[in-house]
Amino acid sequence: MKNDSLLQQALALLKGKIAIPAYSGSEEAAADYLSAQLSAAGIAPFRIGNNICAYSKKNSAGKKTLLLNSHIDTVEAAGSYTLNPFEPVEKDGKLFGLGSNDAGASLAALVVSFIYFNTVELPFNLLLVLSCEEENSGAAGIRMVTRELTDIDCAIIGEPTSMQAATGERGLLVLDGTAYGTQGHAARDEGVNAIYGALDDIACIRNYTFDRVSPLMGAVRKSITVINGGSQHNVVPDICRFVVDIRPNECYTNREILEQLQAGVKNELKARSLDNRCSFTPAGHPLLQCIERLSIPAYISPTTSDWMRLDIPAIKMGPGNSARSHTADEFVYLHEIAQGIDGYINFISNFRYEA
Repeated sequence: MKNDSLLQQALALLKGKIAIPAYSGSEEAAADYLSAQLSAAGIAPFRIGNNICAYSKKNSAGKKTLLLNSHIDTVEAAGSYTLNPFEPVEKDGKLFGLGSNDAGASLAALVVSFIYFNTVELPFNLLLVLSCEEENSGAAGIRMVTRELTDIDCAIIGEPTSMQAATGERGLLVLDGTAYGTQGHAARDEGVNAIYGALDDIACIRNYTFDRVSPLMGAVRKSITVINGGSQHNVVPDICRFVVDIRPNECYTNREILEQLQAGVKNELKARSLDNRCSFTPAGHPLLQCIERLSIPAYISPTTSDWMRLDIPAIKMGPGNSARSHTADEFVYLHEIAQGIDGYINFISNFRYEA
């Protein structure tokens, strides 16, 4: 990479972060650590809850603001880990540890890139936000920040994309279905089996086709991911629950999808949230122009991020590979972190965004 000292800074920061558990909703210790690291680097961070924020020193009134964002929190460590998830291990060109790939590598690369530009005069302002509760869509995450900081015009969201630019991402709609029956003795064929009722609804959902297919994102995708019913072999169950994971396109609102599926099933479907909408970068936006100038590969992401909680144009881009996210013995390649730092610095240096 262009500057090996930046890679060493990023590695040290990431190793320290891995060593501190930061499950969604429990990020305080990790936030304390990151605040201290930024302060030691000459940055003046401030907190909004456990979200860490900082403006660069050369910011000034009248300029548009580019947000650099990645998240502090991680999912819980899988039971199949063979390594200590909180012990950073550097081996064979890889850094192992929980959150190393999602999204620690992006966070570390964005932090050192922000430090690099902290005293540089740019035609736009820089704002760094290291957010919490991204993995569980919590209320104390990026939405808490944007309620207080309203001067943000566009964003780079740091997530593992192999430094390709996601110019759109599908939304997320999670439905909880509950089928009810009547408990009875299985030997006497009594009762009304709630599992059968759930299976009827599941078949209806599985076979349902949403007509509007997006030229950008394709068709709406849906999967049954959880089913739970019954207590013992000789009791006809009176309740069965199931979960539907839906990845919308921009042709439907989440409410429209819920209403269409509800009309076809017998039992109630409840949405956990209707707010996790699709996101895409508007045509002709300076973010897209910069992607084109730098010949960065672009794609539509099947996964969600804090982007869906922002009401501003954005792209999602960062080091690491999304396929490694939420897996046991998670890792990121060292060269990926280096590529991330170079990529962020190159993008920010070439970005044209003037008031």
